[in-house]
Amino acid sequence: MVQPTHGAASPRELIAAHGGRVTRTRVAVIETLQASSHPLSHDELGHALDDAAIPHDRVTLYRALEWLVEQGIARRIAGSDRAWRFEMLRADGHRHAHFHCDRCGQVVCLESLQPAFAVALPEGYRLDRAELVLHGACAACGREPEPPLHDDNE
Repeated sequence: MVQPTHGAASPRELIAAHGGRVTRTRVAVIETLQASSHPLSHDELGHALDDAAIPHDRVTLYRALEWLVEQGIARRIAGSDRAWRFEMLRADGHRHAHFHCDRCGQVVCLESLQPAFAVALPEGYRLDRAELVLHGACAACGREPEPPLHDDNE
C-alpha cells in the first residue's frame, strides 16, 4: 500500500501551498505518483498520462517533475540505466532504500530498509541528500540465465 504524502492534502492544495500554478499536468503527475507502488520514470509517467487521456508533452512533463523535486514534493532516484525515477516524498520525512533490477530496469521500494548515514565530511562540506539503491536481479530476471556478452564490434 502506498503511504500518504504531505498529509491529506489534495494535489491541488499541495501545489497551491508551494506557490505553484495548478496545472492539469502537475495534478495528474502527483495523482499518478501517489497511486504508484514504485518510483516511475518519465516515460512510465508519460504512458500513464496517455492511458488516462490527459494531454501533455514531454517538455511539460519534465518541467512538472523538476518543479515537484525543487519544491520537495517529490524526489528523483538515479537508475543505472541513466533514467531518473520519481516518487512522492512523505510528509513524515520517511526515507527508504530502493532495489534496481539491472536487467529489466524495474525499481522497487524497500520500505523497511531506512538508510542511516554517518559521514565525516571534510571541513566546510555539507551533505544535502543521500540515497541507497541496491542493484541486482528481480525475481523474474533472477530465474533467467545471464545474457551472452557480445564483441565490441557487433
